[in-house]
Amino acid sequence: MGSFFTPGPVWGELFGTLVLVVFGDGNVAAASLKDSKGNGAGWVHICWGWAWAVVLGIFAANAMGSSQADINPAVTIAKTLAGVYGSWGEAGMIIAAQFIGAIIGGVIVWLAYLNHWEGTDPATQLGVFSTAPARRNYGCNFITEAIATFFLVTIINCIFSKGAGITTAGIGAYMVGGLIYGSGAALGGPTGYSMNPARDLGPRIAHFILPIPGKGGSDWGYSWVGTLGPVCGAVVAFYFGRAFGIM
Repeated sequence: MGSFFTPGPVWGELFGTLVLVVFGDGNVAAASLKDSKGNGAGWVHICWGWAWAVVLGIFAANAMGSSQADINPAVTIAKTLAGVYGSWGEAGMIIAAQFIGAIIGGVIVWLAYLNHWEGTDPATQLGVFSTAPARRNYGCNFITEAIATFFLVTIINCIFSKGAGITTAGIGAYMVGGLIYGSGAALGGPTGYSMNPARDLGPRIAHFILPIPGKGGSDWGYSWVGTLGPVCGAVVAFYFGRAFGIM
């Protein structure tokens, strides 16, 4: 397994998730924060930014020693159920690394936009770090996150299945990036599409601890939706994939 800072799955997942958050949350910051040159770029910009953030995160994780490049605890949980990881202890180390990488990534985005937080309203500031619903209904929001993550995990399994026939090294990462864009475009409207507990909770923790001028609360009352909804969706995707032989 290695330690957090030696090449291997743990360091790979930490660094890959860090890259995911830097480029994903960074693209939201560019579109949202006061006087940013990208201010007002809109939803299409954000969907494309997150798609490429995932592609870059996968390559970063692979290069640093994680052949799986989950960069998402929900994906790791589904793979552990499928026997990809040898034990839940091993999976726990991977998941811890993902959360640590996400927190550090959130701090890096804060530093990169250090001169742009002041004057931006608190809800928009928090929206750089974590998701929030367009209409707050915890049950409906949870269902949206579960559905989005079910299709995330299921289509990842389809992409890498024998039936898909992907043989060229690296092309799978771009296919997953396209999946992320499609997920945001199709299913991201209600909740902003977390689909990843580390991506949502890690930067939310960063928001909580950082000295951001004029910030409000970190909306802990909603945080469980973007954390547990994806886990539920991933578990259902595991059983679906097992039933149809794609996991």
